[in-house]
Amino acid sequence: MRIGIFGGTFDPIHIGHLLLAEQAMTYGQLDEVWFIPAGEPPHKRDKQITNAHHRFNMLELALADHPRFKCLRIELERIGPSYTVDTVVQLGAQHPNVQFFLLIGADMVKDLPNWYKIKKTLQFVQVIALGRPGYAIEALPSFIQDKVHFIPDAIEMNVSSSWIRKKINQHQTTRYLIPERSYQYLKENHLYEPRHTQASDEK
Repeated sequence: MRIGIFGGTFDPIHIGHLLLAEQAMTYGQLDEVWFIPAGEPPHKRDKQITNAHHRFNMLELALADHPRFKCLRIELERIGPSYTVDTVVQLGAQHPNVQFFLLIGADMVKDLPNWYKIKKTLQFVQVIALGRPGYAIEALPSFIQDKVHFIPDAIEMNVSSSWIRKKINQHQTTRYLIPERSYQYLKENHLYEPRHTQASDEK
């Protein structure tokens, strides 16, 4: 099997996440995409994020109608920072016959050399990235360049979770940017309203 791994805070899940996953599944001929919400994002230790319970519930609701999208609690159940290397090593051990692909946005490609234990990570996965071929890749080490595959003619959405949180905090609508069930959930639970202000810069 060929499986896409899509990690992130998903605070909240939005249409850009789903669009990336759908395009990556087609381009990479993936059998499934596994969404893995981070428990303790190491790059956001000094920032407030929404409780994992709510983030997972919104994600699960968003994926309910897609037979090939799944969400895993693997990082939520782990104690300590949610490093990608730990996740891919664990999944590789649990599913030795699966070929894994890591899905990332174009803005993350240039940061790959700074990822924790990136060399070990790339021993277990290849990378499928949103963005134009050559985007921020020329300066990357060859061992990374060889593992990164860009989705040709990809559709990119200029939307981020931090922007959505800001709009909700300002009492502006974000409907249709968030899957309907997830949108109703965050409204019912009063997430991201003024007293739940989130201050991160998640992409």
